[in-house]
Amino acid sequence: QVQLVESGGGLVQPGGSLRLSCAASGNIFNIYGMGWYRQAPGKQRELVATITSGGSTNYADSVKGRFTISRDNAKNTVYLQMNSLKPEDTAVYYCKARISIVQNIQADYWGQGTQVTVSS
Repeated sequence: QVQLVESGGGLVQPGGSLRLSCAASGNIFNIYGMGWYRQAPGKQRELVATITSGGSTNYADSVKGRFTISRDNAKNTVYLQMNSLKPEDTAVYYCKARISIVQNIQADYWGQGTQVTVSS
């Protein structure tokens, strides 16, 4: 059984910062790509940022220059540092990881989501 547990969401004023964390645990053989997605009310879930096992990153245009994704492979954890937050960043943020529990068999796992609200 594999679990992804997110933390770090909350209420912040426009221009503020938050740092999200997502830790993977369980019967893990290897973790490949990890990423953050978000879903605002009435909208589809969208990609925010991804990071490969080697550290290559990719960002949505809307967050480039403001958000930074990183990972600690020793802790099976991915982070999302969010700066200069805007009201339009308000959403439930989900982490996703591609994980193998045995060699050569991979699957995508999702966290339960953490709410980020940007409001004055």
